[in-house]
Amino acid sequence: MTKITKFPQKLAKYLEKAKAKHGILEHKTAYTAYDAAATMGKKLSEIAKSLLVLADKDYYLAILPADHNLDFKKLGRVLSKATGREVKTVKIPGEAVMKKLLKVKAGAISAFGGFHELPVVLEEKLGKAKKAVFASGSFNHSVEMAVKDFIKLEKVILGKFGKKK
Repeated sequence: MTKITKFPQKLAKYLEKAKAKHGILEHKTAYTAYDAAATMGKKLSEIAKSLLVLADKDYYLAILPADHNLDFKKLGRVLSKATGREVKTVKIPGEAVMKKLLKVKAGAISAFGGFHELPVVLEEKLGKAKKAVFASGSFNHSVEMAVKDFIKLEKVILGKFGKKK
């Protein structure tokens, strides 16, 4: 039997302090956005996939619908426009970097950049959704909330950088 982990208390406090309206979804262990969608009976387009990206020397959380892949060139253009300086390379750092930088288990990233002290970039298509399911940093819990509330909470950079799978 799989061990159900507790919802991350630090994230619970972060959301409460921000007075962010949200629901906590408990589910079977899911390591990917695809697994989370299957486990919860949600559409892939309702699941927000969280990726840690390195744009030149700066880290960002890129959030996009689970049925989209990241287009590195487009994300570079979005970040160049948002920061006012040209972004030359965008890549996904290794899991060791994620563990050290975010102090989380490999793959256990949350979608809440403010919680990790990282800027958040959100794919426009997800920005148009009413609600989405966001990663909490736990393999057994997700956070469901209105996308507009997430945008306000995380002060996101909106842009087009996803491509439908």
